[in-house]
Amino acid sequence: MSYSTVSGGPGLETAAVTAAQAGRRKPSRLGRRKLTFDYVSFLLVFLGLPLAIFLIFVISPFVQALYYGMTNWTGFSATMDFVGIENFVKLFNDPIFLRAMLNNIVLAVVVPLITIVIALVFASMITVGGPSQGQVRGLKGSSFYRVISFFPYVIPAIVIAILWNMIYTPNGLFNGILGLLGIDTDQFAWLGDERTAMGATIFVIVWSMVGFYMILFIAAIKGIPAETLEAARIDGAGRFRTVISILLPQIRDNVQTAYIYLGIMALDAFVYMAGLNSTGGPGNSTLVMSQYLFRTAFEKGQFGLATAMGVVLAVITLLFAALVIGVFRLIGGKDEGGRA
Repeated sequence: MSYSTVSGGPGLETAAVTAAQAGRRKPSRLGRRKLTFDYVSFLLVFLGLPLAIFLIFVISPFVQALYYGMTNWTGFSATMDFVGIENFVKLFNDPIFLRAMLNNIVLAVVVPLITIVIALVFASMITVGGPSQGQVRGLKGSSFYRVISFFPYVIPAIVIAILWNMIYTPNGLFNGILGLLGIDTDQFAWLGDERTAMGATIFVIVWSMVGFYMILFIAAIKGIPAETLEAARIDGAGRFRTVISILLPQIRDNVQTAYIYLGIMALDAFVYMAGLNSTGGPGNSTLVMSQYLFRTAFEKGQFGLATAMGVVLAVITLLFAALVIGVFRLIGGKDEGGRA
């Protein structure tokens, strides 16, 4: 055996043949899988089916709405004429629609900003706003504050709008409380004055949403390791510094999601506006696009024009979401893993 190995006998020849065959073997292609029944069924169930549902129930209705927005459909006739972009041109020459669009933009900017700031303040107080000595914890009785703050969110939006409509009336509770505090409002109509109608409406929306997003931020803050907060305290960071430098960067994704959801809600806001001021407010000061859409479709019978409004609203909503994501990427940069 030793002779064969040293002098080129059978053992060495066999090893050489094996090495030559291994060298000629083609390298395996990464990512290539055999189309087995399990693999194909997995693709159909978890990729094909969701994609088909998305195309049928999301993309298809949007394309259909885009087509109806280019017709003069009345909503109750089987026939319609194709008018192209005439409806969209008419919309952007309509001062009422432009005012409604401006109101929607104001709501989309102001409502998420105020709601998130207040919710973050409350969430920080409940989680890290307690004593500065000992374990990091929130204020005493924080569970009670959670329940009270979340209570408005469980009330239907239309009920909230109707209740606040009654509170804002000249003889309502709001003027009565101000009178007890020594402020004479002379039975001021808060929803009937162009100067205060939008502000009063924004207050109601923020009041109804703060509790939910406070709970959302509390859950996100609870996910931050306690050692991180303890280390910040040992390094001498105060509460404000801890919130700005520790909490906010850690829950940036939650804040981004909250801003997008609140913005989408503000771009609609139909329920709140219909309950608080169904006519659109004095001088259309609280009129929103969804409200004007409803009026155009069901009062004027111009479903084609109303559908064009819906398309414009959908495009603005998509642009808003893209803008928010872009701004958060610009502000926060990318994580180590490349995730924005």
